[in-house]
Amino acid sequence: MVKSERKKIVVIGGGTGMPVLLRGLKQHSIDLSAIVTVADDGGSSGRLRSEMEMPAPGDIRNVIAALSDVEPMLMELFQHRFTKGNGLTGHSMGNLLLAAMTSVTGDFYTGIKEISRVLNVKGNIYPIANQNMFLHAEYEDGTIIVGESNIPKANKRIKRVFLKPNPVLPLPESVAAIHDADLVVIAPGSLYTSTLPNLIVPQIGEALRHTQAKVVYVCNVMTQAGETNQYTAADHVQAITDHIGTDCIQAIVMHNKSIARDVQMVYAEENAEPVQYDTDKLRGMGLEIIEEDIVKEYNHSLRHDTDKVANVLCSLI
Repeated sequence: MVKSERKKIVVIGGGTGMPVLLRGLKQHSIDLSAIVTVADDGGSSGRLRSEMEMPAPGDIRNVIAALSDVEPMLMELFQHRFTKGNGLTGHSMGNLLLAAMTSVTGDFYTGIKEISRVLNVKGNIYPIANQNMFLHAEYEDGTIIVGESNIPKANKRIKRVFLKPNPVLPLPESVAAIHDADLVVIAPGSLYTSTLPNLIVPQIGEALRHTQAKVVYVCNVMTQAGETNQYTAADHVQAITDHIGTDCIQAIVMHNKSIARDVQMVYAEENAEPVQYDTDKLRGMGLEIIEEDIVKEYNHSLRHDTDKVANVLCSLI
């Protein structure tokens, strides 16, 4: 039997940045896996999580949508959010389907696999954990706040984030995927509430340190109020290494074009500014620096360009 020549890429993250990367990567001839946070506690996701005592489905739903290959109308139905109805308002159809499938199968991960099969998902989707978990942040002044949606609201400098229950047990499939990968990508996103909740699961951090794969971090373009105020690119990397140890990231991908003044002004209203790329400091941390024009502007907001980022990442293998 001929061994598959397809390279294996694992993407770790959550929030809005991760699906953007996955949409581009699924067009390439690779074996693709996504390891996704389930720490969300706001909106529809948070309500289902507390009422059904299940992991938060929202980030998983968006990853399913990104990797699915079905008729547009079916995907529109899956992503539909109810705007009226007693008890239904605010819920998304996909979240309800994930909750129902978890109920039917008795297991969140099994539910994800079944929905992925029905919606013709290209790749594997692993929740970071198959259990309900709660994100905590400790600030530099010593105070602690619980809940992903509450953490940025304190608007104080974060010292560390941690999970309860402790330990959170990752899916063995997630750990195996990192060990077997040719490339591991840490997706852009909210550093403390979307990215780090995956990485601080002990076996995941350990797998990142020991995998033979190249581990690359796609850096955020803008800072985020309440999480990364005035953070440089090196500050982002430092936060990750402070949580999971040094030598876990080998390369960083950064946008190399300046941000238009009018776009910066829109972000400034949300206390966000362009991330400064302190390349000398990054090199001093032993990182390979990959600079490309990888960002698009949509209605005065910035998004990573799904095809360009995918091309850059695939070129690394």
